[in-house]
Amino acid sequence: MVKAADGRALAVETHGDPRGRPVFLLHGMPGSRVGPHPRSTVLYRLGVRLVSFDRPGYGDSTRLPGRRVAAAAVDVRTIADDLGIDAFAVLGRSGGGPHALACAALLPERVTRAAVLVGLAPRDAAGLDWYGGMTPSNVRAYREAERGHDRIAAGMLFRSQQIRADPVSLLKGLRPELPATDREVVADTGLRRMLQSNYREAFRHGADGWIDDVLAFTAGWGFQVGDIGVPTWLWHGADDQFSPVDHSRWLADHIPGSELFLEPGAAHFGAFRVMATALNWAAGPASGG
Repeated sequence: MVKAADGRALAVETHGDPRGRPVFLLHGMPGSRVGPHPRSTVLYRLGVRLVSFDRPGYGDSTRLPGRRVAAAAVDVRTIADDLGIDAFAVLGRSGGGPHALACAALLPERVTRAAVLVGLAPRDAAGLDWYGGMTPSNVRAYREAERGHDRIAAGMLFRSQQIRADPVSLLKGLRPELPATDREVVADTGLRRMLQSNYREAFRHGADGWIDDVLAFTAGWGFQVGDIGVPTWLWHGADDQFSPVDHSRWLADHIPGSELFLEPGAAHFGAFRVMATALNWAAGPASGG
C-alpha cells in the first residue's frame, strides 16, 4: 500500500525481475492490479519489472471523487517515488490506455515510452465519430454517463455486485457482442481464471472505480495528447467494437511521431496476446527503435 499526498491509499503489486526495466501497467475497465499480464517467467526473460496498481475506487485503492484521466499521472509518480523508480515506461490496455497517455503527456521527465493497446481517444476528439462502430452496450453506458453520475450509479453498482458474486457473468454477458476471434481468446482457461480474479478484486468494495472511469472518459481528460513527446506505440485489433479502431487511428494522427499497428482478424481481447510484445517494446530505450 502506497500513501498519496492527500492521504489516499494506493494498492500496488510488482512482478518480474526486481532489477529489470520498470514498466507501469495501467489496467482495463473494469479492472484491478491483479489483471492479466505475462507470467513472471516471461517478465524475467524480457528483463521487465512490472508495476500495477488499482486505480482509485477499484480494489483496495481509495476512491478519488470527480477524478479526471489526468489524475493517473499524479498517482503513478507517487508510486514510482515510493518504489525508488526514476524513469519508467507505461503500458495501458483498453480503459488503461488514456491513463497511460496521461502519464506520457504530464510526466515527460519520467516516462521513457508509452504503449497503448485497444485504447480510447478523448471524447472531444475533433473529427472523430466517437461512437462510430462501438458495441451497443458501451454506447448506452457512455451516453448515460454524459448525463451525469446519478444516471449510471445504481445500475453499475447492481451489475458490479453480480459480477463480484460470479465473475464469469461479465464474460457471459459480453459473449453475444464478441466477434469469433475474441470468443476464442477468452475461451482460454488460464486467461479466464485471471479475468475472474481481476473482476472479483476490482469490485471488492463496490463499483466506484468503474463509475468514475466511465465519467472520466466522457469528460475532459485534463491534458492534450498532442503534448506527448515520448515514443508511443499503438496497437489495435481491426475488428474491435468495444474500443473502435478509429480511436487509435485518431490518436496516431495527433500524437507526434507515434506508431500504429492494426492487426487484421484481431479484436478487443486480442490485446492480451500481444502484451509481451508491447512490454518488450515499452521497456526499450527512450530514443526509440
